Amino acid sequence: MSDNTASNPGKMHFMLWSMPPRSTFHQDMTVEERKIMQQHIAYWTDRQNQGIALVFGPVLKPNDPHGLAIIEVENADQVPQLIAEDPAVIAGVMTMDYYQMMAVLPK
Repeated sequence: MSDNTASNPGKMHFMLWSMPPRSTFHQDMTVEERKIMQQHIAYWTDRQNQGIALVFGPVLKPNDPHGLAIIEVENADQVPQLIAEDPAVIAGVMTMDYYQMMAVLPK
């Protein structure tokens, strides 16, 4: 198995793991929380259109729902900025961790 350097030289990949404020969040969002989450989706859709977010979405794991994204960036310094600009993070509706990923991409 090889890493992604051959197919995407100079690119780094990260997994973003977002945590909602409560385990029932996807079922009982307030009107304001839903509005913020729509902005969150629009934000990451824009990043996807820019080629940064390769995939993103909710993971409906029982008793531990969360969000997941795989992103591709030029350098690790971009990741905290991308997270800081997320409307859901700004509003305090979710927190987000990130981890570097040694992605294997299709050729």
